[in-house]
Amino acid sequence: MKRREFLLGSGAAAGALGLGGFGLAASSGAQDLVIQPASFRFREQMTTGMVSLSPNAPPPVLYGRQGEVMKLPVRNATPDYTAMHWHGLRIPNGMDGVPYLTQMPMGADEVFNYEFTPPDAGTYWYHPHCMTMEQMAHGLTGVMVIAEPEDPGFDADQVINLRDFRLDEEGTFLPAYTARGAARSGTFGNVLTANWLDAPSYEHPAGGLVRLRVVNTDTTRIYKLHLEGAAARIIAWDGHPVEIEMQMPSAKEPMLVGPGQRVDFAMTMPPEEGKTVDLVAKIPGQKHRIMAQLRAVGQSLSRDLREMKPLPLNPVAKPDLTNAELHEFVFGWTPEGGAPNDGFCGSLGYSFWSINRTPWPGDAAENVGPLATLQMGKSYILRLRNESPNLHPIHLHGLAFVPLRSNLRKLPPLMTDTMLLLKDEVAEVALVADNPGDWAFHCHVIEHQKTGLTGYIRVV
Repeated sequence: MKRREFLLGSGAAAGALGLGGFGLAASSGAQDLVIQPASFRFREQMTTGMVSLSPNAPPPVLYGRQGEVMKLPVRNATPDYTAMHWHGLRIPNGMDGVPYLTQMPMGADEVFNYEFTPPDAGTYWYHPHCMTMEQMAHGLTGVMVIAEPEDPGFDADQVINLRDFRLDEEGTFLPAYTARGAARSGTFGNVLTANWLDAPSYEHPAGGLVRLRVVNTDTTRIYKLHLEGAAARIIAWDGHPVEIEMQMPSAKEPMLVGPGQRVDFAMTMPPEEGKTVDLVAKIPGQKHRIMAQLRAVGQSLSRDLREMKPLPLNPVAKPDLTNAELHEFVFGWTPEGGAPNDGFCGSLGYSFWSINRTPWPGDAAENVGPLATLQMGKSYILRLRNESPNLHPIHLHGLAFVPLRSNLRKLPPLMTDTMLLLKDEVAEVALVADNPGDWAFHCHVIEHQKTGLTGYIRVV
């Protein structure tokens, strides 16, 4: 059935672990989630017009466990269409939450029953994939924690959801996007937050081992991050355990974390009560900015990073590079004459970007085939070529891939779902096509996605 025919024919709470909001467990029993209008006080005046799973708080952290069923009925209590995507999870295609590709979008008061069993442990996140720009920019981005079957032995777990908002001095939303921003690096917010707060501080046991999960759920901003005040190491990247020793980022060499990407640190809290660990971002026009702070409390637990065993690997198939087939993708400007998309799930009104020099015509457009068709179980190399001066975090739904090489830098072999392409970079990544379906493939700067830089890959 064509997507336009599809369109016309379809009529346990858990501790927040220091989040500062709340968390929900969604394993054995169904946990109802309601997408609803919300308000929040960022400045002196209350900001209205937000979208969340809570009327007055950030979207909660959703907790599940590797290999156990998650039941997530989502109800739409807004007047706009929506659909929920579970970023990074290798789940069945029908649960992926991409309108017209995997499901119909939800209208007002409609419910979609998402149910899946996460095959991988790690840090993931969720966001809408219909009316994406407006709903994400107004707050609807939340973190998912999929726990390992066995406790890895941390004393505490801290989630940091990084994102900014565009507000005027009265706390009223400014336009979420601009033509100038969409044609360049995106339209940046001016209120930078961690868990919707300005440099929040969270208490954790002095001398304890903490798992710090940092997630960039922003629509645009690429963060340059490092930690100050703690012995730490990187233990997971985009949900998957790190198998190599990675150099820790520093003020001189911060880590780039693009929209959609996640990094997990294992860190030792300072032994003295009151001492802090800072998550620091290098922001243009500022020397540095503390995004969030962890404060040591109580008598020291005297833990040591060397006590930590490596996280168990997720069951991701390793590609056979000797028999891998090559597919090439070019990311760049829209050729002259490109038209805005059809707008059924939100159009910005212009088209600037393309994949293989063809802009995405819209979620419900007719006669739009896949960018590539992959055979189930085969290995592939994807050559990703950025022909623009802007950075693009390229996200592939439903599959995981490993970077191989780049013309600009050495790429660590970190299993991932989102590749941050630098200016003029040509990078090769490899994967096994082991999850059947039509999988969205797009830039996670949402203004780029909604102005042409998107498509899908088919696995049959």
